[in-house]
Amino acid sequence: MATVPAQNDQEKIALERGNGGSGAPSLSSEEAFENPTGIDEKALVRRLDLKLLPPLTLLYLLSFLDRSNIGNAKLDGLDTDLHITGNQYLLTLTMYFVGYVLFEIPCNIILKRTTPKIWLPTLMLVWGIVATLMGVSQSFAGIVVARFFLGVTESGLFPGVVFYLSMWYKRTETHYRVALFFSAASLAGAFGGILAYGIGFMKGVGGYNGWRWIFIIEGLFTVVVSGLSYLFIHNYPSTAPFLTEPERAFIHARLKTSSDATLNEPFSWTGVRSALKDYKCWLYGLMFHTMSLPLYTLSLFLPTIIKTLGYTAADAQLLTVPPYFVATVFTVIVAVLSEKTHKRSPFVLASTSLAIVGYIFLLSAPVDKPGLSYAGTILAASGIYPSCAIVLSWAAANVSGQTKRATATAMTITIGNLGAVLGTQLYRPSTSPRWFLGHGFAIGYLGMNIVGTLVLWWCLNRENRKKEERRAGGEGVGDEEPVRSDEDMRWIFQT
Repeated sequence: MATVPAQNDQEKIALERGNGGSGAPSLSSEEAFENPTGIDEKALVRRLDLKLLPPLTLLYLLSFLDRSNIGNAKLDGLDTDLHITGNQYLLTLTMYFVGYVLFEIPCNIILKRTTPKIWLPTLMLVWGIVATLMGVSQSFAGIVVARFFLGVTESGLFPGVVFYLSMWYKRTETHYRVALFFSAASLAGAFGGILAYGIGFMKGVGGYNGWRWIFIIEGLFTVVVSGLSYLFIHNYPSTAPFLTEPERAFIHARLKTSSDATLNEPFSWTGVRSALKDYKCWLYGLMFHTMSLPLYTLSLFLPTIIKTLGYTAADAQLLTVPPYFVATVFTVIVAVLSEKTHKRSPFVLASTSLAIVGYIFLLSAPVDKPGLSYAGTILAASGIYPSCAIVLSWAAANVSGQTKRATATAMTITIGNLGAVLGTQLYRPSTSPRWFLGHGFAIGYLGMNIVGTLVLWWCLNRENRKKEERRAGGEGVGDEEPVRSDEDMRWIFQT
């Protein structure tokens, strides 16, 4: 049976007595399941973390590096060498997200019909090849085509991994893991600045300018890692070779009390339609939509924004590191606090508000005080990344039915990245150096995120109250069948 853990001692007692003290039987604690094996649960979960998270995080780090390094390449002469105008450069950024948005749901459907061990490394291999070829592009058209197919090949990674993690961890454990995984995005920004600074000194090697070597070296590294990833990406608990049979049985038991991960559910178009008809799945997508515009505009334009503050191109590459480093720390801290309190909405509201303060700095700081604007980039990054980690994991924790969940996670990112498509057109050269258009849209979207969070919070609480009332009337009481749908009376939405 599925549930959420009690958030304090009084709530725990109420749950054990039944439905918040109403007298009707309710959900038992997620921690309450039979453990005849004597296996240490915390030790096993730590082992899962060590086996699953490092390789997945490396995949996403390289994915985000390969999609955002075009901002570093621009500072090293990409636009000059290929005679790309400012608006043409914006089109290259847009084409990536067009490919990404079109293929996210199909990619997750393929993942559900195949296996993570084959599908995820294959995606990585192909996008690594595409990323490498960007380094030998000879024209604007070549860069546009390459960016489109980079988006296509990277589109299946993040929604695929979010669904994958939901098959290994309890619902209350997924956000922390997704947040650690997503922190690779901010780490990629930090590494990207350092790598671009160092690779810039390769100008002239092999007759290539520095920007070409950024694409070639980082793309080839992705290709090498993709070959190795066939060895260290596993499928699901029932077949993972590093688990013993007692450990598999233990994982099955702990997941059975939390989600549908232990069910052998084949792919079905009914599950796809169920996600498309559920208004909550659209709200999860809207939540990420309001975050993806500031997320991707910051990651793609940060080197340019910092350079226009008066720094050299080389210094601007290095100065992108601190905002991403601080964002990584904040993402992990917020993930820990959210997991401990079993709350999501309050942390989204707080993080998004911090990002708004950062953009206020960027919009209002005097031109002769670049330090204030730079501080704004740190605050903006520190608020954007924690909020994104939460909204990206929300659907995976709240949607039941494996096909429905796979579709919902893909929907979240598909709808979300439509915001990125718009964002890539906002930082136009004519608005430099204050970037009022881009910063203004970012702060407006963050404001919409706060409104959307409040709406989603209210809707989920309303759904939970309705289920509580129906359970109080005896509906679903005593049902011992596994939860197969989030419409089940025993399924409590995380707020």
